[in-house]
Amino acid sequence: MPDPSPTQWPVLSLTDRRLLGVLVEKQKTTPDVYPMSLNALVTGSNQKSNREPVLSLNGDEVEETLQGLQGKALATRVDSGRVEKWRHLLYEAWNVNKEEIAVLAELLLRGPQTEGELRGHVNRLEPVPDLDALRALLRPLSERGLVIYLTPEGRRGTGLTHGFHPPEELERLRSRSAHESVADEPARPRAAAVDPDRLAALTARVDELAAGHAELRDTVAALQAQIRSLKNATGGPPP
Repeated sequence: MPDPSPTQWPVLSLTDRRLLGVLVEKQKTTPDVYPMSLNALVTGSNQKSNREPVLSLNGDEVEETLQGLQGKALATRVDSGRVEKWRHLLYEAWNVNKEEIAVLAELLLRGPQTEGELRGHVNRLEPVPDLDALRALLRPLSERGLVIYLTPEGRRGTGLTHGFHPPEELERLRSRSAHESVADEPARPRAAAVDPDRLAALTARVDELAAGHAELRDTVAALQAQIRSLKNATGGPPP
């Protein structure tokens, strides 16, 4: 089955993104507690570290979101004794590998980031040795619309996000990123403003000095002529 085109990825709410990001994160970092219980998902969703923005979801909100994700075939319940647990279905739904899903999880947990920020964050889930390695992961994700560049690629501070924003939210992010990119550019040196009166005074002074130099040159020439005349009158050698 061919991969969906970029326009076919479903819009995910903030709580959808948070829960899916938490499920992927905990699967990788604490596999002994995965699949996750409802209480563990509430705690993970409201965690203050590695999250942007910080949320304060309750059990009912998390349970309702999980049911919605199950309807979208992105998560499913797991029979696990007396406690109901959940796991994600993103490998199958998005057709990604373990490194690509780590990239998407960090974008779902934190939202828009620069390439440098994203590499550092993904590194805690899967090793990404440098920016070239990250860009190799991003390329197929971008081509499929799972990752969206907010500013031109290949530049310092290039920004990107996941491909599950509603159109109006994505437009706001692009506008904000473009503004921040311009603000971060080194300021070009501006020519100092020139005071017209000061400029006129300086010009007059230059003309005065030039005239004085010409006058001095004429005086020297006249003196040299007088010296030659005196020497000629006395029979001395010409200067």
